Amino acid sequence: MTQRAQGRSDRTGQGIVIILASVLTMAFADAVIKHVSTDLSVWQIFVCRSLIAIPVLIGALRVTGRRFAMHAPIWVVLRSGLLVLSWIAFYTSLSVLDLSVAAVAIYTNPILTALMSAELIKEPVGALRWAGVALGFVGVVAILRPGTEAFSWITLLPLLAAALYSLSMVLTRSKCQDETPMVLALSLHSAFLITGLIATLGLIVLGLPTAVQDIFPFVLGGWSGMTPTTWGLMAGLGILSALYFMGVARAYQIAPPAIIGTFDYAYLISAALWGYLFFSETPGPLTILGMILITCAGLLVAAPSPKQSARTAQTAR
Repeated sequence: MTQRAQGRSDRTGQGIVIILASVLTMAFADAVIKHVSTDLSVWQIFVCRSLIAIPVLIGALRVTGRRFAMHAPIWVVLRSGLLVLSWIAFYTSLSVLDLSVAAVAIYTNPILTALMSAELIKEPVGALRWAGVALGFVGVVAILRPGTEAFSWITLLPLLAAALYSLSMVLTRSKCQDETPMVLALSLHSAFLITGLIATLGLIVLGLPTAVQDIFPFVLGGWSGMTPTTWGLMAGLGILSALYFMGVARAYQIAPPAIIGTFDYAYLISAALWGYLFFSETPGPLTILGMILITCAGLLVAAPSPKQSARTAQTAR
């Protein structure tokens, strides 16, 4: 019994380390994207990053001896499409918002996931989780401050990203459980690559005047010349992105989701850290309050129900 408990504890510890390293890495990658958003378009980033990430993932498949086989290709493609839309919304917000503000807005996704799970796949949501949903709503209001001069419609973009991400997670849980993490990550980066190429071709065909492109160059702008340093950044982003998506999937595989979901919130701290170091961002008091409320709300939503706790304890025996 002790040996089994120890083995379980060791795997949980590994999962915590992996998720912490993953969110620290991804927050750093998002800070780099915010940095280059003044020079490159989101479509250029999608293409260049995926050109690196896809070979990395294919190599990982070969090293592990696995094949690129999808059990439910339609659902995998739909999941990838939702995630691409989610990242478009989030990355677009990064060109305007502070990294810490965008991060806390998108991390409303556990709250939205609870709501969508209850509505779409009829998973029970107890009183504790409903309290988390209410608390998260208060946190969002504290950050957005609707009706005041501090409100910006751009702040709604990471909230849209959170909603799309949550929908993709519900889909993952209900329709893509049999897919391997590497296959899901490879499918996602293939979708990033295709989306980037189609959007780039579309902008070339449209031939938007410079005055229009300058309104929102991160989305409407064409490809910019890339220096060896920029290519190096894109290569680094591709590798980090591949590692992050595999790392998150692995963490949730080898440790209880409720525990990993709690440590997943370290992304908020990481984003605030990189935002301060890279851009000297210092969130205001209401933003900090909103961050705290949303984090607490996410922890309430991620907390296992009494039935789940009982099943976990029984399994441990």
